[in-house]
Formats: sequence, structure tokens, C-alpha cells
Amino acid sequence: MVIFGIALVVAAVVGFFFMRRARDRLHAMIGTETLPVSELERLRQVSDELGARGGFRKVCEVVGAAHPSPEGPLKSELSGTECVWHRHVVKRRYEHVQYRDGRRHVSRRTEVVAQRTSWQGYAIRDDEGTLIGVDPNGTDPDRPEQVVNRFEPYRPQGPSLFGIQLPNIFDTSSTIGYEYQEWVIRPGQRLYVLGEVHDKIGPLVIGKPEQGGHFIISTRSEEEVRASTRTQHRALAIGIPIAAVAGLVLVVVGAIS
Repeated sequence: MVIFGIALVVAAVVGFFFMRRARDRLHAMIGTETLPVSELERLRQVSDELGARGGFRKVCEVVGAAHPSPEGPLKSELSGTECVWHRHVVKRRYEHVQYRDGRRHVSRRTEVVAQRTSWQGYAIRDDEGTLIGVDPNGTDPDRPEQVVNRFEPYRPQGPSLFGIQLPNIFDTSSTIGYEYQEWVIRPGQRLYVLGEVHDKIGPLVIGKPEQGGHFIISTRSEEEVRASTRTQHRALAIGIPIAAVAGLVLVVVGAIS
């Protein structure tokens, strides 16, 4: 009972940090304006005229369609899907054996054996048809399209006799199989991006703020992301006090019983 109570208190503490993060994220979206690229170019020109060439910085939101970099679109590594961004994860499912009290206990576990997220930049073409670069910097976007989600059982191959594949009776591998997942952002996908626009490399690019702050790349609209974040915040605001109180009660009851 005490251990379960402590677990609830710890969960409440962790939930508090997630709640605060959701609140800050929501406030960032509400307090940041969405600007067309033409307006950002005008503001950059003013910055240049004031002698700050290469030093333009502006936190804002940009909306438009994903567009490949000048080098062309990427190819995702598992499915070969044409995209501007991709990520994949390969997991191994296996049986874990432990011996306790003279008995054999078998549990199923999962481990990540391979994963990769593309780092290449791409662009957004806004509703006026103007391009702005996007520096993902390894950031996973919100709700990308999943193009691979499959499980392949592990089938060890034995020796071949007269063209017939025999079972491998000596294989003692605990592997059950492998799970493959892959996500992409295709060219033309509508994106909502909140970040910091800069001109450090010449052309305007939006990326992660240098001085800290929120960086959001989403296939959902701003309104959808706001609604989801607001729902998350409300759920945590209700659940955290309940978990904290219940945890403290269980700790006290368990300590005195």
C-alpha cells in the first residue's frame, strides 16, 4: 500500500511538470502571431537597413505546404516514400527468462534496435506562394503520416537438404519478431510551424529559438493543436490533485497499519 501511494505521489509530481509545459505551450501559441513570408522579408529588410544584416530574429508562426529543399525530396528508408522528412524505429520483441524461487519465469519485452530521424532542412510555401526554409534540427513533428506499421515474426532458417528448407532445431534465440514503424511528411503536406525566424545563412529560415522557447512543427492546424493542448492541460489539472491526495492517504494509512 505504501509503495503504491508513493508511486501515485511521484506520478502527480511528474504530471505537474507536463501540465506546466502544456500551459506554457498553449500560452506561446496564443501570444504568437502568424505572419506571411512577405511580411517577414519586409521586417528583415528593415533590420538590414539598420545595420543588422544576418542578425534578424523574429518568433512567429508560419503556415503553408511542405516543399523539398533545392537538393530535391528525400526517400524514407523503410518504404522508400518520397518526403521532406522521415523517421523510423525498429523494435525487437523477445522473451526474457528469469529464475526465482526455483521456478522459471518468462516475460515478454521490447527493445529498440534501430532508429533514425532525418535532419535535412526543407521549406514551406505559404498561401502567397513564397518559400521560407525550415530547420527541423532533429525535432519530431506533431502527427506525421505513418506509412509503415508491421510486425514480422522471427523465423530462424535451418539447413537445406535437396532443396528443402529444414527447421533449425539448434536455434535458442529468444527473439519473437521485429516491429517496423515509419513516419513521413510528404511534399505538399499542410504544416503549422511555431519557431524563430532568422537570416544567419542568408535566406529566411524558421527553426528552434536560440534563447529557448517552443518549437512546434505540426500537420494539424493551430486551432487543432490548441484544442488538444487545452484538453491535455485540463485532464492533468483534474488528475494531479486526485493522484496526490490518494497517494498521501495510502502512504499514511500504510505507515500506521
